Amino acid sequence: MAGSPSNEDILQQLRSGIANFEIADSPVPSVSGHYRRSPLPFASLANASPRFFARVGSSVDAGSPAMKKVERFSVRKVTGDGRCLFRALVKGMALNKGMAIGPREERESADELRMAVKEVICDNAKERLQYEEALVAITVDESLKRYCQRIGRPDFWGGEAELLVLSKLCCQPIVVYIPEHEHGGWGSGFIPIQEYGSEFQKGKPQKVVRLLYTGRNHYDLLV
Repeated sequence: MAGSPSNEDILQQLRSGIANFEIADSPVPSVSGHYRRSPLPFASLANASPRFFARVGSSVDAGSPAMKKVERFSVRKVTGDGRCLFRALVKGMALNKGMAIGPREERESADELRMAVKEVICDNAKERLQYEEALVAITVDESLKRYCQRIGRPDFWGGEAELLVLSKLCCQPIVVYIPEHEHGGWGSGFIPIQEYGSEFQKGKPQKVVRLLYTGRNHYDLLV
């Protein structure tokens, strides 16, 4: 049996566009710590680089158990200005609270989420230790120093590391989906590929924010 691919092999497949998603039978929990903080207020905005949180493996057959996990939602489009992950989270959390936000507040709040990640990962060495999974996701392909230089810029794209951090900071369960048609299906549904902050669905559960990730390195909101 062939061994698991190395991180470098996985990154090369992603860069070359030949990587395939290997969907688990159910979303894979990522965040499991007990560190909690009050939800962030909506105020400022920005973005981080798209990290891929699906495993790399062979294509999923249309008749596989994974394809039976297809779910149906409506897509709320998000502006593709580099802040799409953060914008989608802001939109989803506001919607869950019954809030209406305008374009300016959406942008500023997205930037605030980005800078909140920078604060805990780059500006606070003690608090950084609460986010070991995020640190692994960051340093698999770049140094922490380089990451901290990039995340301060408004054109920084968000991905797995930022989802790991923000699900805990905001006490927010998040599920990421891909379009069914991007995984061998013929329909217009969506398949869950990753779950963050599942612990916040226990007790007094928070409403889930559902994000759609497409092969164009873009996030939209599912409702």
